[in-house]
Amino acid sequence: MSAIADHAENLLLDWLLTTDSVTRPTNWYIALYTAAPNDAGGGTEVSTGGYARQAITFGSASSGTASNTNQIDFTASGAAYGTVTHAGVFDAVSSGNLLFHGALAASKTIDDGDTLQFSVGNFQVSLD
Repeated sequence: MSAIADHAENLLLDWLLTTDSVTRPTNWYIALYTAAPNDAGGGTEVSTGGYARQAITFGSASSGTASNTNQIDFTASGAAYGTVTHAGVFDAVSSGNLLFHGALAASKTIDDGDTLQFSVGNFQVSLD
């Protein structure tokens, strides 16, 4: 995942290039999408089957990439998610600001009772 959303671009530029006070996010959450978001947001976030964004933690970046340090599980409960094609990183469990987004390495159809899992180190954010 390497697309940086508009909100994160502005935070980064303000922090690096101005003396403006910038409030850095302190919590991050993964969102799943069935239609791609873009830098301004949009897309179609999953909203059925007991879906909720899941907390993610990152280790120190290396070579422009940061990876998750916790296992993340999304389990459809009561309804299917459909075909998940993209993911995003937000600064809040609901609403909030999209920070990064990108396509999954492979789309995954999530039926009721299925779990989509990101094991430690397999969810990566890069700046290239």
